[in-house]
Amino acid sequence: MFSDKNLELSEILFPHIKNTVEHYENIYPERELEKKSEVTRFAPSPTGFIHLGGIYAALIAERVAHMSDGVFFLRIEDTDKKREVLNGVEKILSVFENFQINFDEGLTANGVKGDYAPYVQSERVEIYQTCVKELVKKGFAYPCFMTAEELDEIRAEQEADKLDIGCFGEYARHRNLSNEEIKTRIENGEQYVIRLKCPVECAAEKKTRDFKDVLKSNVNMPENFIDVVLLKSDGIPTYHFAHVVDDHFMRTTIVSRGDEWLSSLPIHVQLFDLMEWHIPKFAHISPIMKQEGDNKRKLSKRKDPEATMDYYSEKGYPVVSVIEYLLTIANSNYEDWAKTNPDESYENFPFKITKMSKGGSLFDIDKLNSVSRNIIGNMEASEVLDGIKNWAKTFDTELFDIIMCDEKYVTDILSIDRYVKNPRKDIEKYSDFKLYFGYFFEEYFNKENTDFPFEKFSKEDGATVLKDYAEIYSENDDNEEWFNKIKSVTDKNGFSSNMKEYKKNPDDFKGSVSDVSTLIRLAITGKINSPDMFRIKKLLGQEKVINRINQYIENISK
Repeated sequence: MFSDKNLELSEILFPHIKNTVEHYENIYPERELEKKSEVTRFAPSPTGFIHLGGIYAALIAERVAHMSDGVFFLRIEDTDKKREVLNGVEKILSVFENFQINFDEGLTANGVKGDYAPYVQSERVEIYQTCVKELVKKGFAYPCFMTAEELDEIRAEQEADKLDIGCFGEYARHRNLSNEEIKTRIENGEQYVIRLKCPVECAAEKKTRDFKDVLKSNVNMPENFIDVVLLKSDGIPTYHFAHVVDDHFMRTTIVSRGDEWLSSLPIHVQLFDLMEWHIPKFAHISPIMKQEGDNKRKLSKRKDPEATMDYYSEKGYPVVSVIEYLLTIANSNYEDWAKTNPDESYENFPFKITKMSKGGSLFDIDKLNSVSRNIIGNMEASEVLDGIKNWAKTFDTELFDIIMCDEKYVTDILSIDRYVKNPRKDIEKYSDFKLYFGYFFEEYFNKENTDFPFEKFSKEDGATVLKDYAEIYSENDDNEEWFNKIKSVTDKNGFSSNMKEYKKNPDDFKGSVSDVSTLIRLAITGKINSPDMFRIKKLLGQEKVINRINQYIENISK
C-alpha cells in the first residue's frame, strides 16, 4: 500500500495527472503474437544525421523481428530539444525509405501506423508523468531543487575526494524534504527536477547482479545507487526513464542498441524492477570500427565521410550493396550463404543476432566495393540503367540528359560482357559509369589522347599499323572476320599473330597480336582495358571508329 505521505506528495507534484499506470496497461496490452515472435525497435533522435552504425543497428533489429514473424517499429526520441534540427524527422524517414529499412509501425512518410502510438516521445509526456507519479507513490521518486551551481560544487568535492560522481547519500540534499517544504518551494517558483529515490541498500552496499545480455553473455554489473533524474525541470523525461516506459508499453521484447549504453544498463534494469515490469532482453551491439595505423577506433562522422549515409547516395552505391555488406559484418557466414544462394534475396538469409561479433567489426571499403561489384555485375542491364539514371538525375544532370537521349544505346553498352558465364564486374557504384564507359560518348571521350605505352615498337610503327587497319575495317565483319583482319595487319607490319611463336622468339618481332589489339583498343576507347572490342566497335559504328583511329594517329604523330 502507498503511504499517506507519498500519496500527498504525488498530488503536490502531479495534480494534473488523473490517469493511472493501469489505464495505460489497458490501452497498450500485450501484443497478440506467436511466442517466438520478437518485437524490436529503432529509436533515433531527430538530429538530421543517420550514421552508418545507425543503419547497421536498424538492420539488425529489422532482421530479428522479421525473421521471427514479429514487429519492427520506429520511435522518435526527441526529448533532447537542444540536439533537434529543422526537418530532422523528415531526414530520418527519407534515409530509411531510401535504404529500404521497412518498419511495421511507427512514424512514416505517410503518417502514423500502429496501435501503440504516439511513436514520438514528445507526444507521450503524460504517460511518463503518470509513471513518475506512480514511483512517487511508491516512495521511489522525489523533487530535487538543487541549482546547477550546487551540483557543480558537489561534483568538485567528489572529484577531489576521488568518490563516485552523482547525487546519492549525503549528496542527495533534497531526498528527505518534508511535503510542507516541497510545497512551499514550488509555490515560491523554485525550479526542480524529479529524481529517482534509489533504494538505500544499493547506495550503502554497492551490490552487484548478473544480467544476461544477448550478445555479451553474462554481465556482472553493479547495482545503481545514483538518484538519477527522471523528469527534467520542464516535465520532459530523460532518456533513461523515457525508453524504459516506452519499451514497456510498446511491448518491446529485445532492446538492441550500441554498447556505449552498457554502462547505463544498471539504471534501466533498476527502473524496470521498481515499476514492477518485465525486463526485455538487451543486446548491446559493438560499434563498427576503422583501422587507423596500428590502432582501431570507432567510425566517426567527423573524420570519416563514409560514416554518413549521404556518402553512399552521392557515390551511387546500390542500396542492396550497402545492406549486404552490413550483413557480412553482422554475421560472418553471410558471404558463404550468398555464394551458395546467388538468386536468393538477403531477406531469406537465416540471420542470428547471437552470431554477431562481441568485439566489433572493421569497416572495409574494399570489401564493400567487392560486394557491390558482384551485385551490379549480376544485375540485368536494364536494372543497372535505372540505377544510373536515378543517381545521375540528382548528382550528374549532364550525364542524365545524355542517357535520356538514347536509353537503348546505354542498355546495349551495359549488356557487353554481361550475359556470359563470367561477366565483367567493373562498376562498383553508379558514379563509376563515366569512368568505365564514358568513351562511348563524344562528350566524355578524350580526343586529345597521346598515351603510347609500348616500348618495343615506335609511334611511327603504331601509326602505320592503325592506318592499315582503318583501310580494311568494316562494321559488317563478324567476330571471326574482325579478328582475322587484325592478324593480317599484325603479320604485315612485322608483328606476330602467333602467340606461341612470339613467346618462343620475341626478339624476332616488333610485338604480338596482343600489342596490336591493345593499340587499336587504345585508339578507339582511350583505354588499354575494356570489354569486348568487337561489340564496342559495333555500337560505336563505322564512322566513329575510323574517325577515332585517324585522330589518334594524328595525336601520336605530332
